[in-house]
Amino acid sequence: MEYLDLIGVPFQDGGRDKNGLDCWGLVMLLLKRQGYDGICDYDISAFCLSDIHDAMERQRHTWRKLEAPVPGCVILLANGCTARANHVGIVVDEDHFIHSYAKTGVCLSTLRRWQAHILGYYLPPEV
Repeated sequence: MEYLDLIGVPFQDGGRDKNGLDCWGLVMLLLKRQGYDGICDYDISAFCLSDIHDAMERQRHTWRKLEAPVPGCVILLANGCTARANHVGIVVDEDHFIHSYAKTGVCLSTLRRWQAHILGYYLPPEV
């Protein structure tokens, strides 16, 4: 999976291309690069954490939960002071994932640093 060209793309609420990406826009783009089509989009601001959580919870049962991360899988996170799902990224190797964060744009982070926020690892329903 190619992703290095996305590092540094600025965060944009509702962004769905290389001009700007929010976390779900990045995940959709990277899943499409892996051959997954038909991933549903959400018309929710990246800052409406409760609405994001509700939408993710409605869809989570359709995704295949993994016991451990594998490159290319979606990582589901609880970002901030909540235990509710509201952030996503894609695992790129055994130690890192890529995500789009409001303060940094698209960046790599370590799984270890985010360990307390990880809610699970998933593959799309088409798999």
